Amino acid sequence: MDYSDLKKWSKTAADWADDYYESLADRPVRPDIQPGEILAKLPETPPESAQSIDDIFADFKALIPDAMTHWQHPRFFAYFPSNAAPASVLAEQLANTISAQCMLWQTSPAATEMEIRMIDWLRQALGLAPHFAGLIQDSATSSTLSAVLTMRERALGWEGLENGLSGTKPMRIYASAQNHSSIDKAVRLAGIGSKNLVKIPTRVDHSMDAEMLEAAIKDDIANGLHPAGLVICVGGTSIGASDRVAEVIRIAQDHDLYTHVDAAWAGSAMICPEFRAIWDGIDGADSIVFNPHKWLGANFDCSVQFLKDPELQIRTMALRPDYLKTASHSDITNFSEWSLPLGRRFRALKLWFLIRAYGLEGLRTRIRNHVAWCKEAEEAIAALPDFEVVTECNLALFSFRYKDDDAATEKLLEQVNADGRIYLTQTTHEGQYVIRMTVGQFECTRDDVMVAVDVLRDLTA
Repeated sequence: MDYSDLKKWSKTAADWADDYYESLADRPVRPDIQPGEILAKLPETPPESAQSIDDIFADFKALIPDAMTHWQHPRFFAYFPSNAAPASVLAEQLANTISAQCMLWQTSPAATEMEIRMIDWLRQALGLAPHFAGLIQDSATSSTLSAVLTMRERALGWEGLENGLSGTKPMRIYASAQNHSSIDKAVRLAGIGSKNLVKIPTRVDHSMDAEMLEAAIKDDIANGLHPAGLVICVGGTSIGASDRVAEVIRIAQDHDLYTHVDAAWAGSAMICPEFRAIWDGIDGADSIVFNPHKWLGANFDCSVQFLKDPELQIRTMALRPDYLKTASHSDITNFSEWSLPLGRRFRALKLWFLIRAYGLEGLRTRIRNHVAWCKEAEEAIAALPDFEVVTECNLALFSFRYKDDDAATEKLLEQVNADGRIYLTQTTHEGQYVIRMTVGQFECTRDDVMVAVDVLRDLTA
C-alpha cells in the first residue's frame, strides 16, 4: 500500500465507520465469544509476501467487529465510559496522518503550543484557579505515578534520583480506602512499597475520615516514618465516593504533604458549576488528574494533569541530554520533561476539535442529562420487586443488588450481560457483591438508559 492509496481506503474506512455507528444499537454490547476463539482464526506465522489491502480489510470486517466489546454502544453502562465523540475521532485521524512525535517543542511546535492552550481552556472550563498549568498524559495511572514520584523526591529533597532509597526513612503515602488501584500501583512502582500506602477508613458518607488521617500522620512521625503525600479521591471508581477536599488538604498542608487529587471520571462533570461542591477546596491541591477520554468525549487516550507548580514535577522527571536540547532557546516548554515517556502523541488536537465542535454548553448539556437519567434509572430499579439500591447516585453512578444475596446478584449480572442489550459490571461494597451502573456514553439517550430497567424486569419476572 502506498500513500497514493490512502484516499481510496480512507473513504472505504469512513464508509465502514458510518455503517458501524448506524448499526451499534442493534448489536449486543458484548460479543458472544470464548477465550482463544479469535486467536485460532489468526495465522500462526507472518506472511512472507505482501497481501492486498482488499483481503486485509475483508478479514478485518469478518473477524474483528463482532468479536469486540462495543465501548461506543449507547447502552454501555459498565466500568466508566470511554467516549469517542465524532469530532474527536476526526481529529485523531488527522493527528495520525501527520504522525508527529511530539516530545519537544522543536519536533512539534503547533502540538506543544496547542497543548498549552487546551490545558488552559480546560482549566477555565473546570473553574480552576489561574495558577494551574498542566499537560496531557496517556492515562490517570501515568498522572498518578508522576505525582507519587514527585511526592517521593520532594520528601527526599530530590536526593532519591541520585542515591536511591536505600538508607532513607520509610515514606508514607495516605489515601482513602475508596481510591483506585492505580494509587496502589504508583506507590509500588515508585519504590515506596505497598505496606507504606496507608488507607484511611471512611465515614458514613464514604469520604476519608479526617480525624483518622491526622492521627495516622502523627503516629507515623512519632514512629520515625516519613509522611510524603496524600492522594484525594473525587468520584471513586467503585461507587463514586468523594473525600472532603478542603478538609483533608488543610491537614496535608499542616504536615507539609504534597497532595494529588484523583478525579479521573468525576472531573469532567466539573464543567457544570452546580456539581463543583464535591471538590470544594480543589485550588489548594498540588496535582489534579481528570480524563477527558472518559466522560467528556475525547477518544482514548487523553488524561489531563493540572499542576500548581510544574517545576516540582519537572525536577523529578526531566533529563536533558545534549541530543534533546533546543539551540538558542532555554525558556520553551518540552512536555517530555514533565512526564515518564519521552515520546508523546499529538493529543491536544482532539481537544481543540471537541471543545469547538460542541461548545462547553453542549458538553454540559450531555453531562447534566446523564446525571438526571441515571437518577431516574436508580429510582426505577429501586421500585422493582426484590431490588435494593445499595449506594445512591454519585453524579451518574449508583450500585444495587438483587434479593439481598450475593449469589443471586452475581447470577443476575451474568444473565444481563449474556442478554446483550446492556452491559453492567460489579464491585464489592462493604463486603457485599453489588452491580454498578454508570451513565455517560456520548450519544446515549434517556430511552437507552431506561432499557436497563426493562432488561432487569424481564430477567427477574
